[in-house]
Amino acid sequence: MTLSQVLEALLFSAQKPLTTAELRGALTSAGQGDELVPNEFARVKEPEIAVALEQLKVDYTLAPRGFQLLEKADGWQLVSHPDCARWVRQLFPGPKPARLSPPALETLAIIAYRQPITRADVEAVRGVTVEGVLQNLMERGLVKISGRAELPGRPLLYETTQFFLEHFGLRNLDELPNAEELRTRYLPVAPRQGVVTGIGDAGRGSPTPATAATSKD
Repeated sequence: MTLSQVLEALLFSAQKPLTTAELRGALTSAGQGDELVPNEFARVKEPEIAVALEQLKVDYTLAPRGFQLLEKADGWQLVSHPDCARWVRQLFPGPKPARLSPPALETLAIIAYRQPITRADVEAVRGVTVEGVLQNLMERGLVKISGRAELPGRPLLYETTQFFLEHFGLRNLDELPNAEELRTRYLPVAPRQGVVTGIGDAGRGSPTPATAATSKD
């Protein structure tokens, strides 16, 4: 039995993503106390597991299957291939979740790239109120309240959730498209007393966003 085969069995049996630490725990603890059946993976290290997982991922890509191996924010998981979605969906006949509307996607993108951020600053970028859209994103588990800004009235700050990363197949926020560029691009913010309104492009003299200072309540 190879390491890749055992990892495949563990991932197939799991109901959630597994980290390399969790996989190592399962590998090294198997058969403890059973001297008749030695565990050939009792001394396996996490780097070895990581290499084997990457190889499995490549193998599945080169030999197309109905599933794929993904590294998510909270571990590795075997999932059905997106191209098989319409058939897999027949096993789950319940109502489909509604797709995010363009305004919701735009609001979510602003929060993702500029978090933590106040609702007023999101509205300054979009030019419209986002109260209803923001509530919808929170109900879907994509956005959450992260604290309060050090501004008059101490408005709430919003940021994306762990589910946001899972939903979009990201390991972390650095994997957002053009993350570095879009995090620093100049954007309007809500008016502040004695402050020129704008976020980003610090090199061009724009102020640092006040939303960066948070305080958990």
